[in-house]
Amino acid sequence: MAYYRRVGEIPPKRHTQFRSAEGKLYAEELMGVEGFSSDSALLYHRHLPTAIVNAEVVADFRGPLVPNHPLKPRHFRSQDLKWSSPSEVNAVTGRRTLLGNADVVIGFAVATEPSPLYRNAVGDELFYVQGGTGTVETVYGALRVEDGDYLVIPTSTTYRVVPDGELRLYIVEASGHIGPPRRYLSTKGQFLEHAPYCERDLHGPSEPLLVEGEDVEVLVRHRAGLTRFTYANHPFDVVGWDGCLYPWVVNIRDFEPITGRVHQPPPVHQTFEGPNFVVCSFVPRKVDYHPLSIPVPYNHANVDSDELMFYVGGNYEARKGSGIDIGSLSLHPSGFTHGPQPGAAEASIGADYFDETAVMVDTFRPLDLGEAASACEDPRYAWSWSKRGPDWD
Repeated sequence: MAYYRRVGEIPPKRHTQFRSAEGKLYAEELMGVEGFSSDSALLYHRHLPTAIVNAEVVADFRGPLVPNHPLKPRHFRSQDLKWSSPSEVNAVTGRRTLLGNADVVIGFAVATEPSPLYRNAVGDELFYVQGGTGTVETVYGALRVEDGDYLVIPTSTTYRVVPDGELRLYIVEASGHIGPPRRYLSTKGQFLEHAPYCERDLHGPSEPLLVEGEDVEVLVRHRAGLTRFTYANHPFDVVGWDGCLYPWVVNIRDFEPITGRVHQPPPVHQTFEGPNFVVCSFVPRKVDYHPLSIPVPYNHANVDSDELMFYVGGNYEARKGSGIDIGSLSLHPSGFTHGPQPGAAEASIGADYFDETAVMVDTFRPLDLGEAASACEDPRYAWSWSKRGPDWD
């Protein structure tokens, strides 16, 4: 994020002495990306952020990925996923892997208990809150989240998720960084006038989060797997920080749709970009107003991308009659021409408004299937355009 933020106490000059009221020197930590050549934040800790007393290998909670073979369009029902034990109902070790590739892993969690402290050192994470409320506690401070929120968590941010009751999270884990599309930004990083959201819609931490504790465990994902560090002191000991790198929230309801006389292509819905993938928001909107327009999408072969759509609100017009419901995900892979269900194009003619909300991830490498996808797949979906096939009855 190229927007400066200052939280808590900091000294007037970087890399100079900064002491507590008792005279103890605070420990600086620079959180920076791209080798000191891009955004960063400077944090001031009460204790050394380097002081660990133990490190141990932890078995990965992600399962294996398998190819989408035979190649098929697929429908997954996140609302049908089951969690087998209470220890799994948190937003970290309880997240289930739906799909993934070398660039991105997409999971789902239904959290009812606080998660362990966690740090993803491989890439940024993007949460979409499908339902519920909670607090995401981070080394930068705490952020409240609610239905419809996107939360961007920068690489190597230590955090935990504390739900209020049930919190349903759609989780996108990148192999690099996630941010607003570059075409929405000036060369200095300001949102431009044509951008569908802007700085006023963003929310970051507003005050430090200070927690006492010793011998505190933090689960860390890194490129070799998972390690559990034990820190001498609780990592939430930052008295202040400033900079342009921090977690932030924007709600999907603040995304302003871009419409036209005829059907607009998916890039108008783009909300974020990551390494070899994009994230788009389809929101309630006025639809095409040419007198001969067909408001639902045309059949299309997006030859370089797999398209994963998560249906989170309203009634998605193009998928009527397919079994798609709130909580469903559809995967339309490269190599398969996809489009509206039979009759949807004709039925949409004359509509002036679509009440639908969906989150789309388009990847530029094929998506493989995780264990959660297999656990909640609707096998009939691939044949829903013809209503014939081995699983159709």
